Amino acid sequence: MSAPRLCILAGIRTPLGKMDGALRKLGADDLGALALRELTLRTGLDTSRLDAVVCGNVGQGPSAPNIARVIALRAGVSDDVEAMTVHRNCASGFEAVTQCAQRLRAGRGRMFVAVATESMTSYPLLFRPRAVAWFKRLQRSRSAWKRFTTLLGFRPSMMAPDVALLRGLTDPVVGLGMGDTAEILAREWDVSREAQDAFAASSHLKALDARERLREETFDIAHADGLLRDDEGVRDDSTPERLARLRTVFDRRHGSVTAGNSSQITDGAVALLVGHESCARELDLEPLGFLDNWAYAGCDPRRMGLGPLHAVHRLFPDGPMPDFDLVEINEAFAAQVLSCVKAFPDADYAKNVLRRDTPLGEIPTERLNVNGGAIALGHPVGMTGARLVLTALKELPRRGGNEALVTLCVGGGQGGALRLRTY
Repeated sequence: MSAPRLCILAGIRTPLGKMDGALRKLGADDLGALALRELTLRTGLDTSRLDAVVCGNVGQGPSAPNIARVIALRAGVSDDVEAMTVHRNCASGFEAVTQCAQRLRAGRGRMFVAVATESMTSYPLLFRPRAVAWFKRLQRSRSAWKRFTTLLGFRPSMMAPDVALLRGLTDPVVGLGMGDTAEILAREWDVSREAQDAFAASSHLKALDARERLREETFDIAHADGLLRDDEGVRDDSTPERLARLRTVFDRRHGSVTAGNSSQITDGAVALLVGHESCARELDLEPLGFLDNWAYAGCDPRRMGLGPLHAVHRLFPDGPMPDFDLVEINEAFAAQVLSCVKAFPDADYAKNVLRRDTPLGEIPTERLNVNGGAIALGHPVGMTGARLVLTALKELPRRGGNEALVTLCVGGGQGGALRLRTY
């Protein structure tokens, strides 16, 4: 008997909020609980039937240890349902889904919730080691004289913060920021600044055109300034000409990667009800689709943006990939996506790097990121993978399609790829 496929029974997500924007007062646990609670209300799910809640999250803070458990309890999930948190950088949302698939295949449950959440606004400012050492000395000072002499050692420079977000977006092994790796790809694959800005502008235009469609996967969130209904980062004035005026960020003199042709730093959460196909009949739900197969792979951290090729190679090691009805490549950077588009059919890369006889095949650009991507919508790093699953499965029936490839690059030099079907 073949292993059961994971059925995506239902899903919902928050609109994505800009950093320090509409969702700024909500932590990752708040956002995840909102999404999970909305999912249970819409499906009428008796949460005691769940076997587990699995949550993907990157910026895990001390206020919500094992954030999956915090989210589950705050969302009203029965307290006898276990919960675990997974972390695979940008593929954490993927990991939440594939962990559920592995449990299903192993007979370790029938129905799960995969949550993926991130509040990049909430990433903290950290004390540097010199300041930490000073605070420890002050805490250990027992006498008034010792405290006085320790206080004399204070220097204002100690208070210069270490920005956790910047540290998290820097690879500690190769010492490169994620934007620096995009600059490498832009040079090696001859991706011009003009091409990147045109791609970025197109992402916003697609997202604007898809606004009503995207509302089918979101729910409104009330906040201090009103109601957030749509993804906050989408702009109606992003043109190649306007984007061309922005300064480069990572290589000031010779670079081409800017804030405008990079993914936005954002907040958001998604919740997917997943499990055995028979659960759809039991809950009287029309499934969104199925996870047919998946793969993760490592690659050169300096060229982490090519991770999708390595993961797709693992999915289809013996020949070209199928002709997918829809393809999602997460838009970490325009340079990264455009480099992937060039590299997928490249025979030299296939032979010399992937060690395969045939290239993976062409990415049909008319089927690529048809509702826009992270450049327009945003990239809450731990949430994006699961968001891509929901977006792709919602879009396939609109196009009369039944199969999608969903893939992304992963900080640290990895890639993830999921093969989705509607039946």
